[in-house]
Amino acid sequence: MSAPTPSLTDGIADAVGFVGGAVAGFWLGQWLGLDIFAPGYGNKALLGIALVGLGGGLGLHAAKRWQASRRNKPSQD
Repeated sequence: MSAPTPSLTDGIADAVGFVGGAVAGFWLGQWLGLDIFAPGYGNKALLGIALVGLGGGLGLHAAKRWQASRRNKPSQD
């Protein structure tokens, strides 16, 4: 079985980073009492939604930095 192509690896890392960051943002919001599923669009719901978006963006950014650091390392082969 051959190794996954770099683009597949990049896509999987991006997805894991984004989803992981979004889930972390969701749980941080829950811990702070911000419910994104509250009825209506009150301030607490909007702040919770913003935390989920911010977490997803930060997770994606972290995944991109991780990918770049792996590309810059010399091969161990």
